[in-house]
Amino acid sequence: MGVIIGMDPHKRSATIEVIDRTGRRLEVGRFGTDKVGYAQMLAAGRTHQDRVWAVEGCNGIGRHIARRLVHDGEVVLDVPAKLSAQVRVFATGNGRKTDPVDAHSVALAALYAPPDPGLQRVLVDDDLVVLGLLVDRRDELGRARTQTINRLHRLLLELFPGGAKQYLSAPQARALVATIKPRDLPGKTRRRIVVELIGELEAIDRKIKTAEKDLAALVTERGSTLMELTGIGPTGAARLLADVGDVHRFRDKNRFASWNGTAPLDASSGNQERHRLSRAGNRRINRTLHIMAVVQLRNPTPGREFYRVKKAGGTPSMMAMRSLKRRLSNVVYARMVADQDRRDQNRVTGPGGQRGNDSDSSATGSQPHTGTSDKPLPGPATPKPRTPLPAMS
Repeated sequence: MGVIIGMDPHKRSATIEVIDRTGRRLEVGRFGTDKVGYAQMLAAGRTHQDRVWAVEGCNGIGRHIARRLVHDGEVVLDVPAKLSAQVRVFATGNGRKTDPVDAHSVALAALYAPPDPGLQRVLVDDDLVVLGLLVDRRDELGRARTQTINRLHRLLLELFPGGAKQYLSAPQARALVATIKPRDLPGKTRRRIVVELIGELEAIDRKIKTAEKDLAALVTERGSTLMELTGIGPTGAARLLADVGDVHRFRDKNRFASWNGTAPLDASSGNQERHRLSRAGNRRINRTLHIMAVVQLRNPTPGREFYRVKKAGGTPSMMAMRSLKRRLSNVVYARMVADQDRRDQNRVTGPGGQRGNDSDSSATGSQPHTGTSDKPLPGPATPKPRTPLPAMS
């Protein structure tokens, strides 16, 4: 690594600073993110040999420009905003937050980043990009459906005494509105708007069905077995694949749980000891695991048995639910590791080639780096040896 090009990205512009391995500033510049500005910035960066681009927030505002650099063959590192902020705290000067100061902090953060776990290199997988786009679209359709349902309930409450039932579908709403013929002008207007909203709801439902079908096909085509786990479904599996990316970037299941927010943190208040979940994790993945846990509790699954064992041992309901989510996080991590190992092996030897032990291992954790806590659903914590329950699915 000869030089580091730190970047503070924005929507319409980007500020860069080039430093060498000693931290000496070599060049500073501000460029636009349009075609002309990007070409000038790329040309300025390519005047330096053995360069590495350090971009702040490659999963946020810096994603658009980081992916353009990767497509042009550049090496890009993702610098978290919190890491660059910590560097900026110790900066000399008046402490003002400006674009050149931010670019300098990003470059220094990349230069002095600890090797473990190290900064993540930005890699663009077209299949994962497509999955991310489709699952984001699916989430947007879900929010639009919720808003449409809320509007329907508000108007139906004014048309019918007591309103409609809680879980209302488009056919049920259409059958309900067909039973009333208001005579006054406000009532007729409300009914007309309700009919329009029902049409919008039907269109959204069709789009959701198509989106889930496309997601299921893409997840299956990628060779993932996540949808075999109870409670994930095509949307949850696509969200996991798109947000996690390379699962091997997590050293073990504990790092994965800390990233998704299911790893409990010890907290104390006086003599009272309690546990809470980190709010710094990926909330979308945490929500996926939460839905998975809720579905398992509603069905006769090993997850529900694990939850009941925890409750029988005196664990409060909230703590038992957190334990279940953590265990599901371990199962998902082991399944993703096995899937990616099998995918990498197939890429080398072909689908019909000889597979290694890791590729044929079970999803509940026979990887060399996993511990005994990967075994799903142990019994209550007692001094006696515990008998593991069947694997979660």
